[in-house]
Amino acid sequence: MLRDVAVLVLEGAHAFELGVFCEVFGIDRSDDALPVYDFALVSANGDSVPTRHGFEVRARYGLERLASADLICVPAYDPYVRQPDELAEELRAAVERGARVLSICTGAFLLGEAGLLDGRRCTTHWRYTDELARRHPRARVESDVLYVDEDPVITGAGTAAGVDTCLHLVRKEHGSAVANAIARRMVAPPHRDGGQRQYRERPLPRDRTGSLAPVLAWIEANLDQDLTVETMARNAHLSPRTFARRFQQETGTTPLQWLTGQRVLLAQHHLETTDAPIAVIAHRAGFGTVDTLRHHFARRLGTTPQAYRRTFGAPPLSG
Repeated sequence: MLRDVAVLVLEGAHAFELGVFCEVFGIDRSDDALPVYDFALVSANGDSVPTRHGFEVRARYGLERLASADLICVPAYDPYVRQPDELAEELRAAVERGARVLSICTGAFLLGEAGLLDGRRCTTHWRYTDELARRHPRARVESDVLYVDEDPVITGAGTAAGVDTCLHLVRKEHGSAVANAIARRMVAPPHRDGGQRQYRERPLPRDRTGSLAPVLAWIEANLDQDLTVETMARNAHLSPRTFARRFQQETGTTPLQWLTGQRVLLAQHHLETTDAPIAVIAHRAGFGTVDTLRHHFARRLGTTPQAYRRTFGAPPLSG
């Protein structure tokens, strides 16, 4: 049973992620008959540690406090700032004796330095997944999830996904009723749909100076039409085979994959900026039916159009 929680305070720590651990595990909620943890902030020197925000956090305990912890939490920090070698050693030792480790965002990099991601699925903020995979090629980095539970190693994605990750562990240890009660106290959803894909930045358009630039613009202006490779090739005055080959060369993908991506982007735009019914948006984006729109939304973004609108849609104007 989870009772003893130690949170590492790293040089360059991010205050929000550090605060998530304090909020979930460091508050006495016994008035609601919720679990109370033996909670401690720990640093390599057992003293004040500078954060990335210009203030310091004083940790009352040194690394010796990790020896009793059931759970060691690693918040986000600057992954380009080297941490003391003994931190990785302590994390390895903790896992070997049966403790769990849980990271949020770039905290996964410290787990990687400790060798704890080797052969395991893991995640971090979507901006850093490629770098994490480059540094730790034996890790199985997943970029489109909110968290990964490879017990005893649990990794959460960026920032707010830390709440999801911690509540997942609470749910696993104490049940849904406890996790839901803590979420209510935090005014947070006990579980969120989808993964990181819906929060990624939209890709910048590729260079439009290639020979297919006019046909790309034409396709984008006619996404609501029935477009086939043959139709697109005819507009480019090329045979379908030549068009498909040149399209791959200039865009890095196939015509139909690119077309689907542009349609999803258009649907996202309408969901964010209009209150049009989902069926209307499906038609405007060229998907035809709501079911087809849902299918491609799930494959590309890991969520539904309705859930995406709830998250990113503009709030209704008050009268």
